[in-house]
Amino acid sequence: MLRTSRNLRNAAAALGVLLLSGTAAFAQDASGKLVIVTSFPKDMTTAFQQAYQKANPKVTVEILNRNTNAGVKYLQETASNNGVDLFWASAPDAFEVLKGAGLLQPYKPKVEGIPEKVGAYPVNDPEGMYAGFAASGYGIMWNSRYMKANDLPIPKEWADLTKPAYYDHVAISAPSRSGTTHLTIETILQGEGWEKGWRTNKEMAGNYRTITERSFGVPDGVNSGAFGVGIVIDFFALSSQASGFPVEFVYPTVTTIVPANVGVVKNAPNKAAAEGFVDFLLSPKGQEVLLEPAIRRLPVNPVTYEKAPAGYPNPFKDKSLGSQVNFDVNVSQARYNVVDALFDQLVTFQLDDLKAATQAIHKAEAALAKKPNDKAKALLGEARDLVAAMPVTAEQAADPQLAGAFTVERKSAKDAVPERQAQVEQKWAAFAKENYANARKKADEAAALAR
Repeated sequence: MLRTSRNLRNAAAALGVLLLSGTAAFAQDASGKLVIVTSFPKDMTTAFQQAYQKANPKVTVEILNRNTNAGVKYLQETASNNGVDLFWASAPDAFEVLKGAGLLQPYKPKVEGIPEKVGAYPVNDPEGMYAGFAASGYGIMWNSRYMKANDLPIPKEWADLTKPAYYDHVAISAPSRSGTTHLTIETILQGEGWEKGWRTNKEMAGNYRTITERSFGVPDGVNSGAFGVGIVIDFFALSSQASGFPVEFVYPTVTTIVPANVGVVKNAPNKAAAEGFVDFLLSPKGQEVLLEPAIRRLPVNPVTYEKAPAGYPNPFKDKSLGSQVNFDVNVSQARYNVVDALFDQLVTFQLDDLKAATQAIHKAEAALAKKPNDKAKALLGEARDLVAAMPVTAEQAADPQLAGAFTVERKSAKDAVPERQAQVEQKWAAFAKENYANARKKADEAAALAR
């Protein structure tokens, strides 16, 4: 990662000169401290922070780094004595949560040339509570050297990662700890439907080497070759490529292109500086920052792509990107905490049992390929269905009473949570544990019949 850090330092220094002339007009009267809560990595925020401060020397930018869920909870908990000016993150549904709670205030950026939509998704909130400043898609990143060394096929679709060849070669971050991963999981659920989407997610999970606590742990692992394949937001792969790592990236058919956003917090102590920062992000020069090698985001101003390197993804030109999924932020918002809790209880905290069941299924499949057996085939189908089974339906997941049970964000299975939340989670965990054990048993029986 030394190369990435060096690129960022060089980028930050250059950006101060690059942006000074183009952004000095914004927030000319701003001064004092600008406090931003963000889920973006320090490497990215530092480049913008330094460039904005050079353009606005009377303003000192203070960055409070939180993952998306923690950032939302922080603003909720401190609302009565708010000291934050801006919320800056990828997940649009997180902004909907803040908007619904009345924790954002409207602002219309003083910038022209931004389209109404990126793909099928609105760039800005129709009510002006938050604005998109960059676009992002979700997909699969891999280390080319690792793939060659392990004789692995190149994946193109999510379903590819469910195949036996990828067992113990894939990684993802926990959606409860990463807003971008949550969007990936939710995109698959909306693109494939609740039942099929969870089947895909759980069958992929059976091949996971690890589940990282933070989203950047996945590209770090792919870059270093700790594992071969990672499920990531696109800019992780694009910035790694620009830094010289031997990685590639693909957008599966079932993906979505959504804006990363920024919103002024209600009762912001420094409203002038906050609004100036929003304009700064959307200015022509500010959009060019997104093209820097260590950042590599997709600008929301189509003109900026004229300065992008060859082969750079352009959702305004390539209409196929995200076209298969009409992402519904209201659906996502209604079941946000439920989806996170389901993933943790069925996957994150049950990964060893899920992997054991998956490995048994793979072995049975291999045995059946050599010696077909109708009874064994039926048992194998039952095993797969047990792994894919869900304890709640899509309708139940959107029930406010169920969603309301999840009031504490878990960092581990041992964290203390309210009784109602604990009861639901324990029920789901028991459901998964029993199903995975029975799936493994049926797969073993199928393999024995095929010997």
